[in-house]
Amino acid sequence: MRGGGMGNMQKMMKQMQKMQKDMAKAQEELAVKTIEGTAGGGMVTVVVNGQKEVIDVNIKPEVVDPDDIDMLQDLVLAATNDALKKMEDLTNDTMGQFTKGMNLPGF
Repeated sequence: MRGGGMGNMQKMMKQMQKMQKDMAKAQEELAVKTIEGTAGGGMVTVVVNGQKEVIDVNIKPEVVDPDDIDMLQDLVLAATNDALKKMEDLTNDTMGQFTKGMNLPGF
């Protein structure tokens, strides 16, 4: 019986090591992904990467109205938040597969 307990512990350690390796790979894959957020029916587009950095902002020329800069600022803000939310959802979906069924405080 004693030896069986050590075998189970070793098996569990190997499973944890594999999970850590798989998580690191998933994080690397997420780091190179990009997500696009939009506002104003596509008038403003913001692209973020997996590290949640804004890497591109596109504004269609017809949006630019010098008399309504507040609207443009609101659209950029909305598109940025849309992109960041989508990246957060993708990250949670991807990384959540590793904690499914586990009771890990803080996750």
